[in-house]
Parts: sequence; C-alpha cells; structure tokens
Amino acid sequence: MAEPTLHFVRCPDATHGHRMAYWQWGVADAPNVVVCVHGLTRQGRDFDVLAQALIAASPTPLRVVCPDVAGRGQSDWLTDSQDYTITTYARDMAFLLAALHATTVDWVGTSLGGLVGIALFGQAAMFPDIQLRRLVLNDVGPTLEWSSLQRIGNYVGKDMAFDSLQQAADALWEISRSFGPHTPQQWLDLSRHMLRREPNPQGGVRLHYDPAIADTLRSLTPEASVAGEAALWALYDAITGAVLVLRGAESDLLSPHTAQQMGARGPRAAMVEFAGVGHAPTLTMPDQVAALTTFLLQ
Repeated sequence: MAEPTLHFVRCPDATHGHRMAYWQWGVADAPNVVVCVHGLTRQGRDFDVLAQALIAASPTPLRVVCPDVAGRGQSDWLTDSQDYTITTYARDMAFLLAALHATTVDWVGTSLGGLVGIALFGQAAMFPDIQLRRLVLNDVGPTLEWSSLQRIGNYVGKDMAFDSLQQAADALWEISRSFGPHTPQQWLDLSRHMLRREPNPQGGVRLHYDPAIADTLRSLTPEASVAGEAALWALYDAITGAVLVLRGAESDLLSPHTAQQMGARGPRAAMVEFAGVGHAPTLTMPDQVAALTTFLLQ
C-alpha cells in the first residue's frame, strides 16, 4: 500500500501554540483538496482506503488531506483539557485550510469531524479565497442523541495499555462493534495507527490520544447539549454547498428524524444509509467508498 506524507501546521492557542499533524495523499500542489476529518477518538489514518480510492478515481489532480485533530495521532496534546472543543478544532482547521493554498475544498467528516465541517461550511464567508464545495457528514448532524453521548463517555479517556497490536485490536473491537462487520485484516489495519509505543524497555502500546479529550464530553449537561444543538442547526441552515449525509441504519447518534430534517431544511442534504452498521461507518467498505467517490468526484 502506498503511504501518505506527514506534515504539520502551527496553530495558536492561549499558551504557546500547538502543532497539528496532517497526512497528505495525491498531488502535493493540487488546488482541489478533499479534507477528511475523523471521529472523537480516532485519527487521520482512518481514511487510507478512501484517500487512495479518491486519488485513483479522480479525473483531475487531487489532494486528500487527513488531519490528526489536536490531542490525537501525531498532533500535540493541549495544555488545558477544556480547550478540546469544536471551537478549537474549527479554528485549527481554518489555519490548515490557509496553509494548503487550496482553491476548492470538499470535506468528509466522521462524527466529530462532521461537526467541525458544519462549523466551517456554515461560516463560508470566512474563506473568501476558497470555495467550500461539498460536505459529507458521516453519521452525524446538529442533533446528537443524549443516550449515545453517554455511551461514548463511558469508554473515552480510559488510558488502556496493551502488550501487542493484536491485543489492542481485540479490545478496540469490543467497543467498536457498531462500526459493522470487518474482516480480521481490515480491523487490524484500522487499529494499527490507533496506538503509540510505550517509552519503557518492556515495550507495550497505548491508545494514541490524550485521555483528557474526554473531559469536555463528561462535563456536558443536557442543557448545554440543547444550546449547542441550536447553534449547530443555525450553522447547518447557512450552508450553501452540496451536502451528503451517510447514516448507519442502526446508529444511536444520528436518529432517522434528524437525518430527515437535514434533508428538508438548509442545504437539503441527500442521504445514503448502510444496513448492518451503527455509529459510524468506517468508509472502508466498497459500497461506502463508492457512495463517496460518486458524490465527491461528480
């Protein structure tokens, strides 16, 4: 398998700033860019399969850029855990877009990455030199089911250690069965970049992310969730680009009602649903990849 190149962009914050990593596929200076942003506990290498498919199918030069959101993967961890918010992530992505010197940007956002996409596409006037063209929201919308947020909060932030990649992959599968069926090799490939080596002679691996990313989720109240929902709907309604919603048919985060609302208001999103999948499709299966290449490369 081909490998992407690793790059960094410097992002300001309230302390000394931090570096955000991003993985780049395709033609390095292509003006057309697809940005793929992962979910809460994931990282940019989740999109290896999709990125290669898009590069291979594109009739024109294309870059696919897959960031590691702050606190994940190869990116710096933030000094203050309360900075792990959509506002911070959206600001970081704005600095990334400026650094890419892109003419057109399409966005694929899984869960958290989709919320960041809504924040940016809903404020497209902030980017007068970039056409924010197409937005894919992978199993996420402005309304998030409270019971699902509680479920996710039960496992995020646990600083688990493992003796091997296979042991880690097995443990990750136990909390990720809603992703839908995967072969053992597919799951091992998805798990490989979820780990970092232990800095001790005995070896071992830990999850790649800062456990403190869970702090803001655990401090979230139903009242704050409702207020955030109203703000997200306002941003969603302001989107002028084309929107595609992907939904796992068994998702507990994106309800059928919310998905239907997204098709009826604002940008009037199209929707594709995948049977046998919950939250969230991994975008590695042929039907999932085909839906995206059709939408993004039309």
